[in-house]
Amino acid sequence: MTVEAAPLADGVGVERFRYDDAIVRKFVAATMFWGVVGMLLGVIIAFELVSEKVGLGLPQLAFGRLRPLHTNAVIFAFVGNAIFAGSYYATQRLCKARLYSDKLSAIHFWGWQLIIVAAAITLPLGYTTSKEYAELEWPIDVAIAVVWVIYAVNFFGTLARRRERHLYVALWFFIGSIVTVALLHIVNSLALPVSMFKSYSVFAGIQDGLVQWWYGHNAVAFFLTTPFLGLMYYFVPKAIERPVYSYRLSIIHFWSLIFLYIWAGPHHLLYTALPNWAQTLGMVFSIMLLAPSWGGMINGLLTMRGAWDRVRTDPVLKFFVAAITFYGMATFEGPMLSIKSVNALSHYTNWTVGHVHSGALGWNGFLTFGMLYWLVPRLWKAELYSTKLATAHFWLGVTGIGMYAISMWISGVSEGLMWREFDADGRLVYRAWTDMLPALVPTYWVRAIGGTMYLIGTLIGVYTLVKTIRSGHAAADTEAQAAPMPPEAPRTKGGWHHFIEGRPLRFTVYSTIAVAIGGAFEIIPSLAIESNVPTIAAVKPYTPLELEGRDLYVREGCYTCHSQMVRPFRSETERYGDYSKAGEFVYDRPFQFGSRRIGPDLHRVGGKYPNMWHYNHMLDPRSTSEGSMMPRYEHLFDDELDLSLTSAKVKAFKTFHAPYTDEEMARAPELARAQAATIADDLLKNGAPKDVRDKEIVALIAYLQRLGTDATQGAKP
Repeated sequence: MTVEAAPLADGVGVERFRYDDAIVRKFVAATMFWGVVGMLLGVIIAFELVSEKVGLGLPQLAFGRLRPLHTNAVIFAFVGNAIFAGSYYATQRLCKARLYSDKLSAIHFWGWQLIIVAAAITLPLGYTTSKEYAELEWPIDVAIAVVWVIYAVNFFGTLARRRERHLYVALWFFIGSIVTVALLHIVNSLALPVSMFKSYSVFAGIQDGLVQWWYGHNAVAFFLTTPFLGLMYYFVPKAIERPVYSYRLSIIHFWSLIFLYIWAGPHHLLYTALPNWAQTLGMVFSIMLLAPSWGGMINGLLTMRGAWDRVRTDPVLKFFVAAITFYGMATFEGPMLSIKSVNALSHYTNWTVGHVHSGALGWNGFLTFGMLYWLVPRLWKAELYSTKLATAHFWLGVTGIGMYAISMWISGVSEGLMWREFDADGRLVYRAWTDMLPALVPTYWVRAIGGTMYLIGTLIGVYTLVKTIRSGHAAADTEAQAAPMPPEAPRTKGGWHHFIEGRPLRFTVYSTIAVAIGGAFEIIPSLAIESNVPTIAAVKPYTPLELEGRDLYVREGCYTCHSQMVRPFRSETERYGDYSKAGEFVYDRPFQFGSRRIGPDLHRVGGKYPNMWHYNHMLDPRSTSEGSMMPRYEHLFDDELDLSLTSAKVKAFKTFHAPYTDEEMARAPELARAQAATIADDLLKNGAPKDVRDKEIVALIAYLQRLGTDATQGAKP
């Protein structure tokens, strides 16, 4: 599949060839562009939490729609392009071979950019599955799978034509990442489409939550961590011109990390309705992860021994040292937050937000910028435009991360303590959500300012890199030469790991088995959860109108601020109502447990307020909740409710064994209109200024009034 001519012989046993640096340059440019976009979106939504006016009243710019766009832009656009740039550059040189196919490289690049553009269009328009880090709808999911397979073929094809017998440690991490991300994406994205941009997960409720966080945590593991460890193992030794500190530690780091990481997902669902065995499993393996993670950090930092004097003057090494340090900090904090007693305080708070961003901005962001500052001068044959600007970028970034993380730690601990505070008479001190906001708003300002500093640093860095590019030239692909790959060594020579390093297929199979074991132990039992969940006879599927309202709730991104999971704590049951049961979620596709609370939990909100309260709250949140930071949703009062897919949606749920009757399936739109009319009549009686029976707001009210109203007692096996 290669477009290269046959290698030219130069003497005995030496072959000449060219590395494909053009594709690396393209991914480098994309990394810089999407880095600015992703960080800018983060700053915008940070300021939206201190003033609802930042969104300009446009639904496309509301926090609920921009937040998933921000996470996708940073993770898959910025970090993703950095992975492809670094792995393509490193793989060619470690294999002493050109990439397998120039055509596949081009398809990979343009296909990935089109996916990012599709995300940038669909997410603000409200086309989302609402599943964390997997919000994109099914056609884009299919495209992601196709492009990822193209990347895998190009990568493994390059390994097959390598001239170096043994695989260096960086390639191990690339192999583990490619295989595992494919597995995670395919399983978590299984869905039944009802239209081009609407689908429902094949998993429901507790089952869906477990599968999602098996994916979500391991997207962090195998997209944001393991490929970057591969980049660390290649670019850090290159930058200091010294070998990696310990080969044996690299072996232990790789195999223990990929085996343990895959088990840890359930720690995102501690104290929820998830079965206790799964919660305990996630906590135990999360704590065990500390050892291999710190082993990798130690290996990275000790690789830089003897180069500390250069750190003061070399911005590349500054970024690398800080990145590895942030990796160590994040991989210490993560296991600590997985301990149940700590998680009881931290979960749903801004503490988790600070943890995630210190890892993403510090580990992923700084390693990426260090790599770019090293790569760009070599790819464009130029001197770095300004060491001073690069150094200024570093210090702005460090200061910004510090302000961000510290403010979120303070905010998170404050939230957790205020949520559970009782007075001397045993009553909640902060019963209303807005009672807590005055203490949190200053930390939101500090977070927004810190994020702005990081963005300014990013702009300075991109400016420096662009000036470097303009001062040089995109040279032809780098010429190289190497001897053909030597013959296989006997198995007894060099040990078992040395043996499999020379056999990529066997290495890949062993890596797949290592990650599949943990996935199988979690996912296979989860497929049987439906039969193990205590049923609740009163729990019925949503009516056609409530189903439409739930889809509007998902479209507007309400799940980004509100959870639907009352944990079994006294503070939560007194504030929100009875704790959530597993049997209540059997018709929730996808689940809506949430991962953060910027507003109160809504699982028991049904019947708590009259219809008119919800009407006023959505029209002007501050009219019902003084001091609220929630944006207005005026478009719900103007946009007509679309019932064209209602029958298809009900039919899809019937396919999933929801007990809809034949009449409900045949008359779904009619039944929706009848329920809407009932709600609209009640609104008019209570002072609504206009009839909204055919508007979206009535469907959303119907859904909110249903939440938590099914009986929660009388569960039976």
